[in-house]
Amino acid sequence: MLELYQFELSQYSEKVRLILDYKGLEYRKIEVTPGIGQVELFRLTGQRQVPVLKDGSRYIADSTEIAKYLDSQYPERPLIPTDPKKRGVCLLIEEWADESIGIKGRKALFSAISQNQNFRKSLLPSNTPDVLKNLVEGVPSDVLTVLGLGVGYSPDAIRSAIADLKQDLEALVLLLADSPYLVGDEPTLADFTVAGMSILLKFPDGPYLNLPETIRGKGVPVLAENPAYQPFFAWRDRLYAQYRKPLIGGTTTASPNAPTSIQIE
Repeated sequence: MLELYQFELSQYSEKVRLILDYKGLEYRKIEVTPGIGQVELFRLTGQRQVPVLKDGSRYIADSTEIAKYLDSQYPERPLIPTDPKKRGVCLLIEEWADESIGIKGRKALFSAISQNQNFRKSLLPSNTPDVLKNLVEGVPSDVLTVLGLGVGYSPDAIRSAIADLKQDLEALVLLLADSPYLVGDEPTLADFTVAGMSILLKFPDGPYLNLPETIRGKGVPVLAENPAYQPFFAWRDRLYAQYRKPLIGGTTTASPNAPTSIQIE
């Protein structure tokens, strides 16, 4: 069985999960523990970032490379069009979504969790001890602002990211106004990339991510609650309903004994 080394809230991991579900491929999720798990991942693949897909004895890193690999090895329900123009548009949108929505979405979410203590607590893994959840919930917003400065998430950077995301969402609403998908009449890599990158802006309504039910359908208020962008999120949720497999029992598709750090063979 395919194995996906991932972070549950990684947009790039979600992009791959969408692709695997669309292709009807069975896979096991392995949650990588930040820190030591990433060191072990580096020993396996030469890099510390998720997602990484394991197929037999082969490891494929980077969501784009994983998509291309899956299309070559599992060609049923192709992701990348063969028509030259459609292929070019698909690859352009995929790259744009990775670099724009993917990166700026993290900054927008940081803004939301800085302002909402309950939201911040809900995003912690379900197995986080209550004492740690309460500690994280009680961190003052001004402390998070200082922490954000250390990783480039200054108030100006966040405002700029949100302004750019508003334009991105406006563009997507226009592109989807008279088309079921972003490139032609069938879903492509472009659709699954945009959908995956958008999860931090507004979480899907259904049981697709291992998150509390209370935050399904919620997200960055200025984006998730803006009526102008609802056509996009409605399209995204329809894509999920069509192609994304819901979690078994509302929790996870992985084995209940799946490790929380990478096991090296």
